[in-house]
Amino acid sequence: MIEATGLTKRYGAKTAVDGISFSIQPGQVTGFLGPNGAGKSTSMRMMVGLDRPTSGTVTIMGKPYAEHDAPLAVAGALLDAKGVHPGRSARSHLRALAATHGIPERRVDEVLEMTGLSAVGMKRVGGFSLGMGQRLGIAAALLGDPKVLILDEPVNGLDPDGVLWVRQLVRYLASEGRTVLLSSHLMGEMAQTADHVIVLGRGRIVADAPIDRLIASAQTDRVSVRAPEAARLAELLLRVPEVRVEHGADGSLTVEGVPAAVVGRAAFESGVELHELTPVRSSLEDAYLALTRDDVEYRTDAAHAFPPAA
Repeated sequence: MIEATGLTKRYGAKTAVDGISFSIQPGQVTGFLGPNGAGKSTSMRMMVGLDRPTSGTVTIMGKPYAEHDAPLAVAGALLDAKGVHPGRSARSHLRALAATHGIPERRVDEVLEMTGLSAVGMKRVGGFSLGMGQRLGIAAALLGDPKVLILDEPVNGLDPDGVLWVRQLVRYLASEGRTVLLSSHLMGEMAQTADHVIVLGRGRIVADAPIDRLIASAQTDRVSVRAPEAARLAELLLRVPEVRVEHGADGSLTVEGVPAAVVGRAAFESGVELHELTPVRSSLEDAYLALTRDDVEYRTDAAHAFPPAA
């Protein structure tokens, strides 16, 4: 379990983390989301003692990380996959970690096998791809067979097979009763992996809920429509207050503001033939964007992001 109470971190006049409190439970994967600059990485660094809180506390298994006798057996973390000497081999890097923490050397072979790095264990890390570096970082996090796993963007640089492997790994570890905290900007992947989500915005918690509940909170009346007379149907629907209609490049319509039954009735009464009428479910991305739209550090006006086509 990871518990934070009033956790705050300031760098001079800038407040990176602003009095947040949460409890991350064992037996589930908890997603840690937020725009760049929201305070996710700073919070993770404070969890494992790399940054000291300005005020408040964060504990792992009831104690600050640094106070545990065998910290790697309590919590393993991937915060910076590049934090390895490029001249060392993967195996020597893991052996050094194992030796300094009293971990049997056989565990090095186990985590190399677990992460698919056995064949390149003697190669220098400087020649590793981004994905291989991520796998090595995960191997280091698993070295102490920890009860808590903290992973910051673990699928960065991984191919689809690697992404699937990380998903299956963290789900398996959670099923064993371990605490898993996972940060990622890939909403689709997070939706398939996490049980619970904590969302940060400008250093504060803007959501802390089961993922299904968070997605349901963003649900709106939105319908996908295909019809030979789409333009006429759109004209009819726009007479209804609060209705918005978007025209797709493929001739489809996305109608927002009324349920599918209302669209179907309007089409029937006006004699418009329908080829498709599908309610559109909200996604984790919809919920996330709604929660953080005022908290992004950099904002681009999509209408002016690219020059018009010649």
